[in-house]
Amino acid sequence: MGRLDGKVAIITGAAKGLGEADARMFAREGATVILTDMDKENGQRVAGEIGAKAEFHVQDVRDEQGWEDIIADIVSRHGKLDILVNNAGVVEPGTIETQTAEEYRFVMAVSADGAFYGCKYAVPAMKASGGGSIINMCSIASIIGEPIVVAYSMAKGAIESLTRSVAVHSANNKYNIRCNSVHPAGILTPMVMGIGGKLEGRDDLRPNSDGPEASALGEPDDIANTVLFLASDESKFVNGAAIRVDNAKSVVEGVVS
Repeated sequence: MGRLDGKVAIITGAAKGLGEADARMFAREGATVILTDMDKENGQRVAGEIGAKAEFHVQDVRDEQGWEDIIADIVSRHGKLDILVNNAGVVEPGTIETQTAEEYRFVMAVSADGAFYGCKYAVPAMKASGGGSIINMCSIASIIGEPIVVAYSMAKGAIESLTRSVAVHSANNKYNIRCNSVHPAGILTPMVMGIGGKLEGRDDLRPNSDGPEASALGEPDDIANTVLFLASDESKFVNGAAIRVDNAKSVVEGVVS
């Protein structure tokens, strides 16, 4: 018996990286998985490889009406929504002095706005079907100082606060809906591996060589296992938590000058 048997899940940003790992694991554990992404080619490929338990939909998480439509469609066809993983996100390197307004608005729209709309329309759907679990993908960037990705850090901080608000709102109203955030360190995903190219030739983004050593990069399944736990009934008493999956990177010894 799978840990998610009979559950219906939406995972955004599921065409690759952490979202893909979540989708594959959820399906193996018995869930019906709706993968969404702007990357139609990879999204359809992943859903096809997963098989009958998966379907793919093109979705721009910045579009509020799109959120309302996709959740209404899923509830109409599958009868309910049990799990939402707000995984979609982007990163544009930049410090507080060099991050452009356009980059800032783009990162905030995809990450923070996308998570807000997802929660806004998932909560009523889950309430109507007796409860559910929302997992918001954050980062240790909302916990530690990350000077070279300032907009990304702000977006993840907003999502962390959103998570607590949704958790308390749902608990106060006895909706049986849990909302938790997951905070990875660097993971071997296309987004993380692509940052190096964006740093080339950017002296303003040169990491501080005197800073604490970063932990080794993790693997997508390191995060997916945590997301699976939060999606399953095993975590029924975990609500409003910010769970770090970072091999102690966020608690390393700091620099003393």
